Amino acid sequence: MYDFHTNLREGIDLCVYHCGMEECEPGHSYGPAVRDHFLIHYILDGQGKFHIDGKVYTLHKNQGFLICPDIVTYYEADRENPWTYTWVGFQGIKAEMYLKYAGLTRENPIFTYDKGDYVKECFSKMIDASKLKRGGEIRLQGLLYLFLSELIETADGYAEAGEKQQEVYIRKAIQYIEMNYSRDISVMELARHIGLDRSYLCSLFKEYLKVSPREYLIKYRMDKACDLMKNPSLSISDVARSVGYSDPLGFSKMFKKVKGCSPKKYRRRY
Repeated sequence: MYDFHTNLREGIDLCVYHCGMEECEPGHSYGPAVRDHFLIHYILDGQGKFHIDGKVYTLHKNQGFLICPDIVTYYEADRENPWTYTWVGFQGIKAEMYLKYAGLTRENPIFTYDKGDYVKECFSKMIDASKLKRGGEIRLQGLLYLFLSELIETADGYAEAGEKQQEVYIRKAIQYIEMNYSRDISVMELARHIGLDRSYLCSLFKEYLKVSPREYLIKYRMDKACDLMKNPSLSISDVARSVGYSDPLGFSKMFKKVKGCSPKKYRRRY
């Protein structure tokens, strides 16, 4: 058995609490108990049972299970063919969101990954990272991102519970805008990123948000500009470039159209 603990860091997106691997004895069990963080086990060999909310899952090689914080669970290795598993415990302000992207929730805690050794290697590298004297914690965080991104990429459906596919497209479009508004992006680029026809993306925005993608992008940029103008060290030109406008005059015209006054008047007013 190997178990590596890291220091707790609050207020970050993801933080590895501990990781390890164990070749279990027949009938080896844990619980019933609760955790104060998320914990994922991935089965390398053998089989066992996972109990949660009155349900019992019989699991085997290439399957895994999620334990959510403050939920009573119990798991036990098979007495004839006990499992060997590896695990990672983690928390963070975006942990639950990334897990939902991977289709993992309290109601749906089981996943299967049989597309090669990528996940197994991620866990192996997490354990190796414990040998680093100074960079181990950062390395572990990076490996956790790689592991979760692989689960997300290979998940059966990207939608959260009850979410329609059209809503998934909208959410992905908004995320792309939020991460790229400072660049000179276009609606065509946005549509290509999501994998949709431009006209179909526009129709989705109109249906769900009552504005076009371009209108949403412009409003988002102007709202960000308002925030930036609270910083007196930034000129209007600095603000314009920071929200994706290389031409300060073009930015000022658009700002006045959206906000009803020029950037200079807005800054004096607020």
